[in-house]
Amino acid sequence: MSNAPFLPLCAPCDGEETYPLHIVEAGESAALSALLGRDEPFLRAQGFEGRAGDFTLLPGKEGIAGAVFCIKPTAGPMPYGALPAKLPEGRWVPQFHPQVQGQDTRAALEELILGFCLGAYQYHLKGAAQHTPKAQPKLCIAAEYGREARLLARAAWLGRDLINSPANLMGPAELAAAARHMLEERGACVELIEGEALRQAYPCLAAVGAGSDREAVVVVGQKPGRSKAAPRLSLVGKGVCFDTGGYDLKPGSSMAKMKKDMGGATLMLALACAIMEAELDVALEIRLGCVENSISGHAMRPGDVLTTRKGLRVEVGNTDAEGRLVLADLLTEAAESQPDLIIDAATLTGAARVALGPDLPALFSNDDALAAHILAAGRHAHDPLWQLPLWADYDEWMDSPIADCNNLSSRPMAGAITAALFLQRFVPEGQRWAHIDTYGWNDNARPGRPMGGEVLALRALFRAVSEGF
Repeated sequence: MSNAPFLPLCAPCDGEETYPLHIVEAGESAALSALLGRDEPFLRAQGFEGRAGDFTLLPGKEGIAGAVFCIKPTAGPMPYGALPAKLPEGRWVPQFHPQVQGQDTRAALEELILGFCLGAYQYHLKGAAQHTPKAQPKLCIAAEYGREARLLARAAWLGRDLINSPANLMGPAELAAAARHMLEERGACVELIEGEALRQAYPCLAAVGAGSDREAVVVVGQKPGRSKAAPRLSLVGKGVCFDTGGYDLKPGSSMAKMKKDMGGATLMLALACAIMEAELDVALEIRLGCVENSISGHAMRPGDVLTTRKGLRVEVGNTDAEGRLVLADLLTEAAESQPDLIIDAATLTGAARVALGPDLPALFSNDDALAAHILAAGRHAHDPLWQLPLWADYDEWMDSPIADCNNLSSRPMAGAITAALFLQRFVPEGQRWAHIDTYGWNDNARPGRPMGGEVLALRALFRAVSEGF
C-alpha cells in the first residue's frame, strides 16, 4: 500500500550527487543536437527521434551524465507521469528548455511535479518476502515550488489508496474512520452517525445498507472559512464500499470492480482535503454515505417503497440503482443549511460510461454558468468533464403509480440523465447544484494514470472552487 504523504520529491542538498533532467520541446532539433553532442548518431540509431514522449539517458565518463525528455509544452502534466518508470534511481534536477518553460518557471514546475507524482503512485498488499520494491527516482526541487501540485498529488494518492483497497479491508466503518482521520488532520470537525440515529436521519440510505452485516455510517465534516464572507460549499459523496446489486444481483463480470463504487465519496473527500490543505477561504461541509449493498433477509427488495428524509416515497424498481437512494437523503440534508453550492459525486450509472467512456466524468448542473465554470476549469487543469443535460421531458420516466417516484426509469434509455433527474428531486428550487457521474478507475496504465482507482475531476473541481463559485 502506498504511503500517500511521502511524495517522490527532495529538496536540493549540497554535497549529494544529482543528475540533470533536460526537458525539451518535441522536435527541437537544434536543442536536442546540442544536448546529445557527439553521442547523437548513436542515440538516434537506437530509435531516439525527439518526438513527444521520447526519452533517453545521456552517457558520461563514469556512467550516466543526465537524461532528456521530449514533450509538447501544451500537453499538461500527464506526460511527465512516464518519468518515474524511465529514470534510474537518483536525484534528478529538472532543466527546462526555453520553449517549454516560457516565461513561467513556476507553472512549468507545477505541471512537472504533479505529473511525476501521479505517475509514481503504486499500490500493493504483497508481503515483504514476495515484493522487492524498485528504488524510485526523486525530483530535486526547492520546497517553495509546486505547493498546489504537491497538495493535489497527496489528495490523489489518498483517494487512489481508498478506492484500491479491497472491500474486506475497506468497508463502511473503515471508510468512515479513514475519512474522519483525513478531515480532522486538516482541521475539520467530524461526526460519525450510525445505528438508530442514522436510521432516523437517513431512512432511505439506511435501507440500502440494511442487507449487510456491516452497518452503514454517515460522515459529516465541517470547517469554517477564514472570513465571515467565505462562500459556503457542501460536498456529498456516494460511498458504497461494495455493490452486489442486492436482489437484482449483478453478474460476476460486473461485480469484479465494485470495490470502486465508493469512488464518488473518495473524490469528494480528496477535494475537501485539497481545499483545506490549500487554506482556501471556503466554509466547507462534507457528507459521505458509507454503506454496503448486499443480500440478506434484511435487504430491500424490488417493489419496496422507501421513505426519504425529504418525505418523498420512492418505489424500488431495481435494488442495483442504490447509489441515488444513498445520495437522496444526503442531498436533502445538505440543502437544509442553504449553502452557496452543493456538489455531489458518485459512480452512479453505466449509461454515463457508455456515452462518455471511462475518462470523461459526466457533469450535470441546474446552473448553466456554474457548469461552464467547472468545464473551463477542467480544460485549464487538463482534467476534463463533459456536460449532459437535465432534460426535463424525461422526468416523468421516474414516476411511480404507487409512490412519489421510482428509482428506476420506465425507459431503457438516457440512464445517466434520468438518474440525475431523480437526484434533482431532492435539491430545492433555487439551490445551485452540480452532480458528477464518474467512473473512478483506470482500466489500463498510462502516463500519470496507473491502473486502478482514480479521482477523476479532482483537479478540475479544485480549480473551479479556488477561482470562486
